[in-house]
Amino acid sequence: MGRIPKDHPRYQSLITREKLVAAGELIAGAGLIAHGRGEAFDYLLGERTTGPAHRAINAAAGLLCNAKRPVISANGNTIVLAAPAIAELAIVIPARVEVNLFHRSPMRVAGLAAILRKAGIEPLGEKPNFHIPGLASERAKCCRTGIGEADVVLVPLEDGDRCQALVNLGKQVIAIDLNPLSRTARTAHVTIVDELTRCLPLLITAVSGKASIENEFDNEKNLAKVMKLMCVRLETIQPMLKDE
Repeated sequence: MGRIPKDHPRYQSLITREKLVAAGELIAGAGLIAHGRGEAFDYLLGERTTGPAHRAINAAAGLLCNAKRPVISANGNTIVLAAPAIAELAIVIPARVEVNLFHRSPMRVAGLAAILRKAGIEPLGEKPNFHIPGLASERAKCCRTGIGEADVVLVPLEDGDRCQALVNLGKQVIAIDLNPLSRTARTAHVTIVDELTRCLPLLITAVSGKASIENEFDNEKNLAKVMKLMCVRLETIQPMLKDE
């Protein structure tokens, strides 16, 4: 990992990028593209946790605290960037963690599972024995005692087709997605539009406080508030253009 000056104005963002690059083959090439897309949306949020994100975090904490069989589904980016926080969240809920990948290979699954073990938890995912109906991708492969039997699934950095398939199975789905327009964001029951490593500590705190489900929480309306904030920010920071 290259040396990045701590006084760099975007120090944390650059460290995040370096972690993904340093992970090598544990991160799929498409995962790097997805991260860059998320960063673009984070700029529109002002790289901060907004009011709508805080409301979604509280609603998500309520679902997780009241779940009978909660599961955290983790892909490569999630594990490389936030394994300790994922482990801590799994312990305080408590919940199982399952490695689930779109670009699946035994090497990637084993390597990512090893990172989670180092963080202090024993993950599922290395020996899938359940198939999510309606999916043709490798994401359909999961564990019956994990995602297969879960009633609430937290899916950070998700792809929309599996999110819809999980909803079709009758599961409550919580997404962490910086893109409020994505299929995942619009399909999930609760979408936290925030950067992964920024919102996980807040979610841990909310779960530790045994948050109650916000009965008035409406995911569609909350996403609309996020997009309004993005529009306002664009109007506020638009560059001064010189007449040609």
